[in-house]
Amino acid sequence: MKGDRVEIVVDAGDTTRTYEVVASRAGRRVETAVRRGVVEVSEVTRSGSVVRTARFMATRVLALVEQPVPREDASERPPTGGGPGSWGTP
Repeated sequence: MKGDRVEIVVDAGDTTRTYEVVASRAGRRVETAVRRGVVEVSEVTRSGSVVRTARFMATRVLALVEQPVPREDASERPPTGGGPGSWGTP
């Protein structure tokens, strides 16, 4: 979802570097995977095609922080329609 983001903190020898991958448009999400010693963070569209990818050596990654956008539960939404004065009531 738009706003999802992942922060990656990497050991760069004498210092650390922080990278951020953000779902930049509506309907996109950020996925993470660890394969064969490589951490891969990708921004993916609804259809599953990868827009961009960041890859890091797993031995150099100090932290991987996933920060999803807060989503609204169905119980928190205001009721819609069906009340007095709404269209379609007899």
